[in-house]
Amino acid sequence: MHGPTPPLPLPTDRLRFAMPPMHESVEDERRHRKERLAGALRIFGRLGYEDGVSGHITARDPEYTDCFWVNPFGMPFRHVTVSDLVLANQDGQVVEGAYHVNQAAFTVHAQVHAARPDVVAVAHCHSVHGRALSALGEPLEPITQESCAFYEDHALYDSYTGVAVDAEEGRRIAAVLGSRKALVLRNHGLLTVGDSVDAAAWWFVSMERSCQVQLTAQAAGRPVRIDHRMAVATREQLGGDLVAWINYQPMWQEVSRSEPDLLS
Repeated sequence: MHGPTPPLPLPTDRLRFAMPPMHESVEDERRHRKERLAGALRIFGRLGYEDGVSGHITARDPEYTDCFWVNPFGMPFRHVTVSDLVLANQDGQVVEGAYHVNQAAFTVHAQVHAARPDVVAVAHCHSVHGRALSALGEPLEPITQESCAFYEDHALYDSYTGVAVDAEEGRRIAAVLGSRKALVLRNHGLLTVGDSVDAAAWWFVSMERSCQVQLTAQAAGRPVRIDHRMAVATREQLGGDLVAWINYQPMWQEVSRSEPDLLS
């Protein structure tokens, strides 16, 4: 005796799957970037990446490409709204907004943006595990699937010269970054970039977690490295900005639904 006929699979075009949006105007794209920037700052605040007034995420303006949206100096990440964001030019001068920007941090961001026209967003914060790994002067090792996304696609900036306040230091940092997605800044912390705010934010979150895993594994014993061939293959699967964007969407949905005032 046969059971009931099982239901047929649904056509894939009837299933929902979020992809980066296309924008009909520069105004729409600007609004989108600002919304994602405010959301990313709140997420970073939730995750404890804020340390006093240190830490920034910048997003290139889609029209004035030498200007960048950034969080206001001294405002808690968890409180930032779209209307609070500040637009500054490459010299760190505010051209729109009501707040100052952190000149030391902005100097580095501006030089990275200048060297990488493909980059929309740059994230740098003094997160705990990123700072701990940076204090060892070590890069991430390919010891987990997630860390393989950074395999041969991040670098160690093996210098510390105090608070970066001049453009030359920013240019040196940008030169070491090259075409990669991330840096470990020795004795300082982490920096990530992406072709969207979502991608840059996800790379920072994933890199910070990878630092935590590496430090924990090293404290417990001797981590087993994934071999070069498999590390490269995994990076090719997981290391692109589109994958980062997709991975980030649950975080964006959670913060935008639970804290809709960020859009004001």
